[in-house]
Amino acid sequence: MKFIDEATITVKAGDGGNGCVSFRREKYIPFGGPDGGDGGDGGSVWLVGDEGLNTLADFRYQRRFDAERGENGKGRNRTGSSGEDLEIAVPIGTQVRDAETDEILGDVTHEGQRLLVAQGGFHGLGNTRYKSSTNQAPRQSKPGTPGDLRKLSLELMVLADVGLLGLPNAGKSTLLARASAARPKIADYPFTTLIPQLGVVRIGVNQSFVIADIPGLIEGAAEGAGLGTRFLKHLARTRLLLHVVDVSPPDPEADPLVDLRTAITELEHHSDKLAALPRWIVLNKKELLDADELAALVERVRADQGEAHPIFTISAATGEGVDALLQAVMRHVEEAAQAAAEADRRGAMGTPEDKPEDPA
Repeated sequence: MKFIDEATITVKAGDGGNGCVSFRREKYIPFGGPDGGDGGDGGSVWLVGDEGLNTLADFRYQRRFDAERGENGKGRNRTGSSGEDLEIAVPIGTQVRDAETDEILGDVTHEGQRLLVAQGGFHGLGNTRYKSSTNQAPRQSKPGTPGDLRKLSLELMVLADVGLLGLPNAGKSTLLARASAARPKIADYPFTTLIPQLGVVRIGVNQSFVIADIPGLIEGAAEGAGLGTRFLKHLARTRLLLHVVDVSPPDPEADPLVDLRTAITELEHHSDKLAALPRWIVLNKKELLDADELAALVERVRADQGEAHPIFTISAATGEGVDALLQAVMRHVEEAAQAAAEADRRGAMGTPEDKPEDPA
């Protein structure tokens, strides 16, 4: 199935049913009074997370979704039936925006999560609601309110803990295949990865993380060169970026340090938030250099990038250094998860500055 990570759809919640104007008319009951019932509520539209989906391709064929309208009220105080809610299955990791206002309505991040995107209309009132001691035969009713009509922009951003970044042929797909059960396409030409690839890395019992590989960046990607930066958004929710660099590029005139800077430049042009994520430098294909050449390259990279970016040397092809890298990544992911949970706990409890002072 073709990988589609963006779609635009229109959703229409059901209108509320109208209230009814009716009077009780039965033999031997000359003054039956009003008996018009209320209408039913309109159905709402919900997006529901479904782990079985990994693309928005289905929305190429159906782009309009309408929930059921509420039934009108009836005589003899009969209330109209409410319209059925409409549930639309979407992949985990879907972000929803209002296409007209650009407002973010929410993110679908786990299986079975329901996100309300269009509220159904409220039911109308029948004339029974308006009877009183001074208005014993009301001929007024209230129509149902219309349901929400929205144009939605759906954007799929894969959920991964770690993202692989780098130029084409740096060895990202080989590293993904070495670290996980994923089997991405691997070849000796650029852009073998055309869509994001995910793999689950298992370190030990109950220890695992998800790693994402995206198509490689080239100079000018921010202006649309190559595959552009379209897939960089899939790294936005990661906790760590592994910047994979080929220590011995095929072009003898190429410099690994220049390649490193090129990818960083394109990353910064795309998003300041993405550029601010923790980023580790992974020098790949170490088997192609002798120890002195590799040590010299490490020193050059450290001098250029500073101590904020840890440097690892690996060979994704032979597996050398990969286990140590994955163990370090696992520790980082667990620490980041604990820090996020602690921040959420503190936010739920409120900070000391948020608490009112003791009047005593």
